[in-house]
Amino acid sequence: MILALAALLWNFPPCWAQGGLPASASRVSGVPHVDSKTFRILRPGTMSIIARDPQTGELGVAVESHYFSVGPVCPWAEAGVGAVATQATAEPLYGQLGLEMMRYGKDAPAVLKALLAADSASETRQVAMIDARGNVAAHTGSGITAAAGHLTGKNYSVQGNTMSSEKVWPAMARAFEQKTGDLVDRLLAALEAGQEAGGDIRGQQTAAIIVVSGTSTRRPWKDRIFDLRVEDSPQPITELKRLVRLQRAYHFAFKGDDSASEKN
Repeated sequence: MILALAALLWNFPPCWAQGGLPASASRVSGVPHVDSKTFRILRPGTMSIIARDPQTGELGVAVESHYFSVGPVCPWAEAGVGAVATQATAEPLYGQLGLEMMRYGKDAPAVLKALLAADSASETRQVAMIDARGNVAAHTGSGITAAAGHLTGKNYSVQGNTMSSEKVWPAMARAFEQKTGDLVDRLLAALEAGQEAGGDIRGQQTAAIIVVSGTSTRRPWKDRIFDLRVEDSPQPITELKRLVRLQRAYHFAFKGDDSASEKN
C-alpha cells in the first residue's frame, strides 16, 4: 500500500499579510474536509518550526505539544534533503514519504501538494516542509481546532493548532528572525516565544528537536547533530534547553577525544 501510494504521489507534480508580522511571512488556507481511509490518525495539538540555516545548510525541526511523546510523530529531518513537521491530525507518512520524494529531487511545495492531493483527510492536517535548497511549503486545514495557522518566511515555517490565541505563531516567526546564534538557538527561541505568547491552550507536556547537517555523509548517526526528546514534563521547553546544553558539552568532549586519538 505505501509503495503504491509513493508511486502515485511521484507523478503529482490565497495569501494575505497581517499587521505586526515579519515582512517576509505569508499564510495559506485550504479546502473542505472528508474522512480518510488511507492515513492513520494521531491528534497532537502542537506548535512547531521547521527551518534551514543558509550559512551551513543545516536543517531542523523543533516542536512542543500537550501530547505524550511528540518526538516520534511530528518532527522529521534528513541531512541534505529536508525537514517536515506533521501535526493536528498528524500523519507520519507525510514525514516518511515527504523526505523520500525530496531525496529524489522534488521540491517541498511540489511534495506537499502531491501528498495533500492523495489524502482525503487533508483538511484535518497541519504540515510544513522545507527542502535543502530552502524552498518552503505549509498547509493548515480548515478542519483543525482553533486557534490554528502558519506563517512561512525565508528558510522557515512556523505553525500551531489548538493554541491559546492567534498570536502564537507570529511570535515564533519574529523570535526566529530576530535571534542570533546557530540554528538550534534560533529554533529554541521560537518555541520559547510561542509559549510566552500563550502556547497550547491545554498546557505543556512534551517537546523535541532535530537538527541535521547540510550535506549527507550517508551515515545518519553522524549527520544528526541534535536529536533530543522530552517525553513528559511540566516544563518541556526548559528541559529541552537543558538537554541541548548537555549535548553541546558532549560534542566538545568528543572533539577532544578525537584530537587526542589523532596525536597518538
